[in-house]
Amino acid sequence: MYILIDRTGCELTVKGSRFLAEVIPVESQADAREALKSQKQKYADATHVVHAFVTGLGAEVMGMSDDGEPAGTAGRPVLDVLKGRGITNILLTVTRWFGGTLLGTGGLVKAYGDSAKMVLDKVFTENLAEEYVAKREFLFSVAYDMYEKVKYMMKDFSVSAVTEGFGEKVTLGGKIVSSEFAVFAARIKDMTNGAVVL
Repeated sequence: MYILIDRTGCELTVKGSRFLAEVIPVESQADAREALKSQKQKYADATHVVHAFVTGLGAEVMGMSDDGEPAGTAGRPVLDVLKGRGITNILLTVTRWFGGTLLGTGGLVKAYGDSAKMVLDKVFTENLAEEYVAKREFLFSVAYDMYEKVKYMMKDFSVSAVTEGFGEKVTLGGKIVSSEFAVFAARIKDMTNGAVVL
């Protein structure tokens, strides 16, 4: 399973209608709703802002909308493409500006499906998705004299989103791959002679 890590978009024109497909990282259904609201405000001049989303580590939460297009011609093809790519924590919107020529139900299904495929191809060719690996958050404080040693030791682990706070002690936080957490915690405890426990 992959998760989206950054936004991107691309455009398709079919018989004068413009289709702008965009992907946005989201972590929940509520996030997807907020991002969709923002998209609709941003493209208030558009005819339709169709969407589909998938969230949850097992891709268990899904949703979609045709946003006024004939039932089953827009949201469903976008969601089907999303489900076929094994990606989660993603909102995919396809914004349409009507070009004056009716596409018919088959034409709409193809245009929305092709838009979704194009933007997802871009996600994977530009490495905007990463394989999902379970991570745990950590936070601890360490004395200033241990800070450099601990910071250097952290390079041995898969840590990300590291934050630092400087007060009475140095507070370090971030995320670490779950499978490395126990060894990481033990190493810090040993280095600080038990003074720091994660």
